[in-house]
Amino acid sequence: MNRRLFHLAIILLWLALPIVVLQYRAAWDRLPARMAVHFNAAAQPNGWMAREQSLDLNLAMIAITLIVSSAILTAASWRSVAVFSWVALGFFAALNAFLLVVNQAVINFNVYGTPIHPERIIIVLAGAIVALVPAYLFSHRHAPLPDGETLTVETHASRGWSVVVLAAMIGPLVATSLAPNAIRIPLILIAAFGIFVFAMTWSGFRYRFMQHGLEIRSLGLRLRSIPRSAIVGYDIEPWAFIRGYGIRGIGSTRAYVWCNKVVHIRTSNGDVYLGHKDPARIVRDLDRMMGVVTSS
Repeated sequence: MNRRLFHLAIILLWLALPIVVLQYRAAWDRLPARMAVHFNAAAQPNGWMAREQSLDLNLAMIAITLIVSSAILTAASWRSVAVFSWVALGFFAALNAFLLVVNQAVINFNVYGTPIHPERIIIVLAGAIVALVPAYLFSHRHAPLPDGETLTVETHASRGWSVVVLAAMIGPLVATSLAPNAIRIPLILIAAFGIFVFAMTWSGFRYRFMQHGLEIRSLGLRLRSIPRSAIVGYDIEPWAFIRGYGIRGIGSTRAYVWCNKVVHIRTSNGDVYLGHKDPARIVRDLDRMMGVVTSS
């Protein structure tokens, strides 16, 4: 029943397409033949387009968003509908609402001359993103492990990626002090998120091998608990650049990686990938945790 309701909600997202048509239809006779469709940071028009082209472009943009979001949400609910799946659904609903509100604001500007307020619109979307990030980080982390002996702790960080993230934040940080008030708040949010990513990259992932299982943390936050009894197998695999770095995965799969080699842990609750510069050491830690006797 839960999955059926979730899939129905995905279908309802597609109502955004007819809503766009209704928005244009309600104002079609009053819209100028050549509409202002693009605005600068001061909310002044600097791009124009025929109203027919504007309608087609908006339909195409929302259709692409719906195709991508439907694919992601369907994959996220493949096995079960977790809390993150609903949060992701809420995010994509907010994204659709964002596009519809922007579209209506553009129509109102062209019909009534109503000023555009981009900061109000962007803050709503930024709020949805802020809600999505912690939901993703803490989804599928499972219950904490029972207290027990800590066998060893490994750290997987990347100073190289930390420098890349820090360099990428220079632009938003400089723009924050120079940008007009209309877009300063979104830039501050972007810069704050970048600082968070930098801190996570610099400190890295901490793998705590315990008597009862494995715990994965970052910045002191528990991201995943894997009971020893849930582990089915593990081995070393290459990690392709195209799969990305950081915290990756959707649904029951998670990867914690800043390099090109991982230890693939297969569990009864899904797959987990642990990055490390010496994956053989992670395997030895897992062997010790699982009580596997290896020959010297």
